Amino acid sequence: MASSSRADSLVRHDSSALPSGCLRFRLPAIPTSAAEARRLTRQQLNEWRAPSDTCDSAQLVISELVTNALRHTDSDSVGCEVRLLGTLLRVAVASDGRGPRAVPRTAGEDDENGRGLLLVCSLAQVWGVRPHDAGAGHVVWADLPLATGG
Repeated sequence: MASSSRADSLVRHDSSALPSGCLRFRLPAIPTSAAEARRLTRQQLNEWRAPSDTCDSAQLVISELVTNALRHTDSDSVGCEVRLLGTLLRVAVASDGRGPRAVPRTAGEDDENGRGLLLVCSLAQVWGVRPHDAGAGHVVWADLPLATGG
């Protein structure tokens, strides 16, 4: 797993003081939250006129990270952030409950689960996990290239 000195995103801020190029939202720990995270991410990236390759990758990454947070922690909700960082797009999901630290695993040929973080690894230039600023839980983040294809 690669790490980054820019792993300080997804801190708690007043939403009225958000910097430009940053979307933050919180979703309840319910099955439809991954779809809502994809929708909100796509909507914001369209407003930013991000390349379609980046939009597709960001939707996949946020969906996997939200799903993992909901499936593997006892969180009541998850915090999400999508942030422009120069030539990169940071996608981060914070859980507020206990659960195992996110690590990629090798799924068996017939396994229906276990490939999400491998997909994140393949799409991200760098990704990582850090403790949540609030104490419980952790933040999983991925930096995606702002692709030029489209």
